[in-house]
Amino acid sequence: MHIVNIINLLGGLGLFLFGMNYMSKGLSQVAGNKMRDLLEKLTRNRFKGFLLGVLVTAVIQSSSATTVMLMGFLNAGIMDLAQATGVIIGANIGTTVTAVLIAIDVSAIAPICIFIGAAMALFSKKQKQKYIGQIILGFGILFFGLKYMSGDSAMGVLKTSKLFQNFIASANNPIIGIIVGIIICSILQSSSAAIGVLQVLALNGIVPLDLAVYLIIGINVGSATPLFISAIGAKTNAKRAALIYFIFNLVLVAFTPIAMFEPFINLIESHASNGSVAVAAVHIIFKIASAVILLPFVNPIVKITEKIIKPVEHESEFRFTYIDKKLHSQDNASISVLQIGSEVERMAKLVRRNYVLACEDLLAGSIENEREIKNNEELINWLNHNISDFMVTITSHRITGEASEYIGKLFHVITDLERIGDHALNILQRNTIAIQEQLDFTEDGMKEIQGIYEKTLELFDRALAAFVNKQLTDQEANDLHFLEDTIDSLTLESQDHHVERLRRKECHTASGVVFTKILQDLERVGDHSYNIAWAARKDKALIRQI
Repeated sequence: MHIVNIINLLGGLGLFLFGMNYMSKGLSQVAGNKMRDLLEKLTRNRFKGFLLGVLVTAVIQSSSATTVMLMGFLNAGIMDLAQATGVIIGANIGTTVTAVLIAIDVSAIAPICIFIGAAMALFSKKQKQKYIGQIILGFGILFFGLKYMSGDSAMGVLKTSKLFQNFIASANNPIIGIIVGIIICSILQSSSAAIGVLQVLALNGIVPLDLAVYLIIGINVGSATPLFISAIGAKTNAKRAALIYFIFNLVLVAFTPIAMFEPFINLIESHASNGSVAVAAVHIIFKIASAVILLPFVNPIVKITEKIIKPVEHESEFRFTYIDKKLHSQDNASISVLQIGSEVERMAKLVRRNYVLACEDLLAGSIENEREIKNNEELINWLNHNISDFMVTITSHRITGEASEYIGKLFHVITDLERIGDHALNILQRNTIAIQEQLDFTEDGMKEIQGIYEKTLELFDRALAAFVNKQLTDQEANDLHFLEDTIDSLTLESQDHHVERLRRKECHTASGVVFTKILQDLERVGDHSYNIAWAARKDKALIRQI
């Protein structure tokens, strides 16, 4: 085998890998968001999740990409590990579609696909048409690369290579064949690409089926390599999802005795028109058989992964719970948006907790929750800055439509949440001053504070619910507007009553100053809560700032 043959082989392989990757990215751009929405909504049932995994992977042509999506959903708290497992099992079957396309061999239309795809990708004005062109172009390049790679000037020369024939003879062993398959897939970083190369070798009669079956098993075991790399430093559930993917493919090793069973090989060869079809058939049979075996045992599989990968004990709370930067990329920007939403909800719960603790301490005349409030406030500030920084990173990618608008609103929401947290801290500090300086508030004054506090808490809860559900109806908007006006009116009335009490000398000036500032904090909490509700509006007005 001369250097020219090696160059031709590598060139064809490069075209094949580029075409597959380019087509996959185009498919993800056209259908990726819809597939993510389906994954998010339809994975509550294990069997539906399995079918959905087949569908999504068949569309985006990458079981690894599907599993990475699931990692993002797991970190965002949208689904649990048992629900994700059904999808992972389905994804492993969906990835066989590539092998079927290669087995059909449509390389004759590859040049036409390249021309049409290039024209659409370069000259279409609409972005969606460009992505469709990218799919067609990638499809054409993929099959052009396959044809070039299998030509006489590339792989064809292996037929007469004694060195390669000796290697095939020595590798026709289950253990060696599986190891070689693992190495091939680890290098190519794609089981679909590795199976595609194997199909070309089998089509040219270079690799016999009795060796190819071992390579298929090894390739599928090696397909977990990209996920293990993605899971390095990732959160616990992301690591468990990668392990589940590996377990599914590791089960294929159990089929080695079947692969060694000569009648099985003869049966496949008798029904397959050529080596490429035979490889695709074995690949599909093994994948479906694995799914049938594992699908009833989803819960035990999850328990096994939970025992193997223990939750990490973190020394500090100053970390993201839902956002996973390791899984963040341009292709997964929409998943990162979901994770940001979950992280903002976490921040909102901390803010609510602080506001309730500060007000309850004020009403009780104590500061027993001072340490928790201050610790929470530090975490709220940390989340405010770090979520904002992460969102800036997200906006540097090409996100459009509702996702882009949602990110824009989140910038406003976390600002309002942080300010509510500041007002909760203000209330704590004013209460501390009152206790230290032994300042008393009248019973009527405390009842007024309690009434305003309860109204603001109701407004905050309803506003946050509207934003989380991404829906604020006209009726709810009117109700919240009325509630916010009620808080303003109660605040003004309380201020007037306070002036009257001062005139009657029922309270001291020093305590009156603290009382007035507390009223201002409560009223401002209502304002910021209403801003959060307004961010749930679907119209073009992003937010109503009070």
